[in-house]
Amino acid sequence: MNLENLIRENVKKLSPYSSARDEFEQFTKPMIYLDANENPFTNGMNRYPDPQQKELKTIIADKNNVQKENILLGNGSDEVLDLIFRVFCEPNRDNIITLPPTYGMYGVLANINAIENREVFLNEEFQPNVDAILNAVDSNTKIIFLCSPNNPTGNSFDDSAVIKILNQFKGLVVIDEAYIDFSNEVSWLTVLKDFPNLIITQTLSKAYAMAGLRIGILYASREIISVLNKIKPPYNINGLSQETAVKKLLQNTLSTQVRKILVERNKLIEALSKCEFVEKIYPSDANFILIKVDDANFRYQQFIDNGVVVRNRSNQPLCENCLRISIGTKEETEQIIELLKTFNNAEKSIIYR
Repeated sequence: MNLENLIRENVKKLSPYSSARDEFEQFTKPMIYLDANENPFTNGMNRYPDPQQKELKTIIADKNNVQKENILLGNGSDEVLDLIFRVFCEPNRDNIITLPPTYGMYGVLANINAIENREVFLNEEFQPNVDAILNAVDSNTKIIFLCSPNNPTGNSFDDSAVIKILNQFKGLVVIDEAYIDFSNEVSWLTVLKDFPNLIITQTLSKAYAMAGLRIGILYASREIISVLNKIKPPYNINGLSQETAVKKLLQNTLSTQVRKILVERNKLIEALSKCEFVEKIYPSDANFILIKVDDANFRYQQFIDNGVVVRNRSNQPLCENCLRISIGTKEETEQIIELLKTFNNAEKSIIYR
């Protein structure tokens, strides 16, 4: 892979915006700051935040055994994904490949950026069809998106399939690991240095319980990070989000909460296995379960009528009559289990179409 050949020509020529906090980086020192046109009256938020989020990156780097220079943070994973499109994909010319059923924002971002989205469906086991993927590649294919563990199916992709794509595709491979902390699989971060075309995205929204902060994480080579930083908005992570994330990460509650979620996942799987209306429970490496039911519209409405919101995924390829159920607290799981018993005993008298 030649990275220079993948970058858009206008981005190569771009001179990035230099903020006041880029030019004077030691802004935590007790200085008189008259460089950024800020309001001088202290209220805790009157100063611009660190544009490179150095303290937060240091903690994330230490936790994941990577260098800060291999990290880019975004306002949610959607921002870092959008930055990838804007750096590497020429509008109305280039294309990407996605593997439905998968996270819908890949396709949305492709449309926003005027990029063709070539969809290659997963097989019946929800695994990548590697030959079909590679056959869909042409000279304008810039990125292949792999979501593993996959949303909405919950499963992880076979290592051999991912390795083959990484080795044979000359563009970028983005592996979305939003749910990796719930999986027994090892993160692809362990081999980041081995594949210069590999980009990995993660998030603080799921296992770290910080969805409201909107912090997405991108890992890649220093060269890729450098070019993404050229177009990153200068203050894309606000000060409150940075401060809160640092405090939460230092509390180190990840393993405890993940363990509890996995216990409840197993309980819910066992309860669902006893339900006559559940036709299949798909394997899950995530904090949700995908199930195939007799009538997804009817069962979805049953849940709603009983005060429970699940996700009807029937509009996704290969997911006809499928519901996605996130894992809640112990108390919520117990309520759901009792509710499922009533579903088993109730007659399906009304069909919602």
